[in-house]
Amino acid sequence: MKKKIDVIDLRPGMYISELDRPWLETPFLFQGFELQTSQEMELIKQHCKYIYIDVEKGADVLPSHNRAEYESRMRAIQVEEERIDRTVRQLADSPATPRSRPAYVDQAPLELEIVRAKEVETDAREVMHEVIQHVQKGKDFNIARATMAVTSMVESILRNPDAMVCLTYLRNINEYTALHSIRTCILGIAFGRHLVFTKDELITLGLGFLIHDVGMVKIPKEILTKPTGLDPQEFETMKRHVGWGVAILKKSGGVPPLAMQVVQQHHERRDGGGYPVRLKGDAISQAGLIGSIVDVYDAVTSDRSYSGGLSAEDALKRMYEWREKDFHPQLVEEFIRCMGIFPIGSLVELSTGSIGVVITINRARRLKPKVALVLTANKTPYEYKVITDLMEHTDGKGQEIKISRVLPVGSYGIHPMDHIVQL
Repeated sequence: MKKKIDVIDLRPGMYISELDRPWLETPFLFQGFELQTSQEMELIKQHCKYIYIDVEKGADVLPSHNRAEYESRMRAIQVEEERIDRTVRQLADSPATPRSRPAYVDQAPLELEIVRAKEVETDAREVMHEVIQHVQKGKDFNIARATMAVTSMVESILRNPDAMVCLTYLRNINEYTALHSIRTCILGIAFGRHLVFTKDELITLGLGFLIHDVGMVKIPKEILTKPTGLDPQEFETMKRHVGWGVAILKKSGGVPPLAMQVVQQHHERRDGGGYPVRLKGDAISQAGLIGSIVDVYDAVTSDRSYSGGLSAEDALKRMYEWREKDFHPQLVEEFIRCMGIFPIGSLVELSTGSIGVVITINRARRLKPKVALVLTANKTPYEYKVITDLMEHTDGKGQEIKISRVLPVGSYGIHPMDHIVQL
């Protein structure tokens, strides 16, 4: 069970499960550890205002001698959490900010586009593996081939973004670098579509997203796969992947400036606390700002060798909290509108008690998606395919059906992609 506490109430033996900022931007690097030393406590206090502890894995809070002050802090945290929860849900269900160009309209249903999307994603995966192999051997890679793969991804996302986005749930810890690049590319293009970028802009940005972490091939494997935190020297080595990536791409040639901005700036942060140049505020390009958002979102929602990922809803709440410090506030709000807190592939429990998988987003009402039902309220499997449209369907009493909660992937033995691929 997670509990959000003020860093004032830290004590040895607590299990730190979340921070109030992205883990990869702190000296801790790895998500989840037992607090043991006073030095660790002071380091957390330098970087964080509050943290989440897991009281099942470590010590709970011991109220300080001034219990009134402790209770006041906990009430303030609870009030703020409730405010964030309401705000994020309101953002997810609100219309996008008006654009200078008309919004894109879906051209194909998910059931049809998913077939093409699978082929496009497979091709992108092959391209990414080719890129990695060429760079590892010191060879230039085929930028034209990568651009063609990105163009196919853009065309699929323009027809219906849900098809490609749901494929981001295909994850393999052992292929993190390659699949992270593909997932970030998909998310970045879908976000650009939401922002009504032109097709050419989407292709250029998508190329940047696809190759943004190419410099990771230079990072020693023992650092990439280390199951615990990195020491300061290893952290500095990890940060060098940005510069290495830029050098690799300049050597290969043909990378458009806009795509290069994604590579150069996806680790820069709004408050100047990022790397490699510590750019601040408006010095970060729009491409870099978008790159930082989609890169962090995929990173924090992905299972890694040392930790499980956050749910989409929890990730978006955390990113909303981080928006002033790490990201462009308005872009984070638009990203929440774009993704919704129940994105494709979310395993959810409905107000009826049934369990299902979100298969289609309602772009007008993000809290009202279509759900493929898997288990009845009694938690027994449906004998036939049942799809509930939360915008239209009601329960047996004529009441609207809502999503009560998001469940961890694997709950009740259900894996969302098993049901999405059947569409």
